[in-house]
Amino acid sequence: MNIARFEPWSYLGLLHRDLDRLVGPRGTGRDSQEPVTDWVPAVDIIEEKTRFVLRADVPGVKPEDIDVSMDNGILSVSGERHAIAGGDEGGAQRIERATGRFYRRFTLPESCNADAITARCENGILEVAIPKAPEIQARRITVEAA
Repeated sequence: MNIARFEPWSYLGLLHRDLDRLVGPRGTGRDSQEPVTDWVPAVDIIEEKTRFVLRADVPGVKPEDIDVSMDNGILSVSGERHAIAGGDEGGAQRIERATGRFYRRFTLPESCNADAITARCENGILEVAIPKAPEIQARRITVEAA
C-alpha cells in the first residue's frame, strides 16, 4: 500500500489561482492598469565583476514577443507565449504548458549603467546583460607650497 501525502493548502492555492483567472487578481479589477500575468518564467541573476546577468527561461516565446525596458532603476521584462493550435482529429488532448502573458520587474542597484543594457534570446533563454558603472575612485590632490 502506498502512502499519499495530503496537503490541503495546495488545494487552497489552486482555488485562488482559478478565482484570479475568472475575476482578476485579488484586490483589483480587470480594468486595472497593473499588468496581469498568466505565467512566471524562472529567472537567475548572477553578479560578475563587470556586470550583472539576468537569465530567464522563456521557451516557446519568440524574441519579437519579448519587451525589456528600464525606467527609474526598475528593469521590466514582459512578453507573451502563444498557444499552438491542436489537431482536429478529435483525439484526446492534455495541455500542461502555460500560455499567455508574463511580466517580471527587478530593482537594479545604483551601480548599473542603464544606457548600456543589452538583451538577447537564444534557445528559449533570455539573457539581459547589465554592465556596472565604472567605480569612482577617490583622487588624491597634492598641496603645493606657495
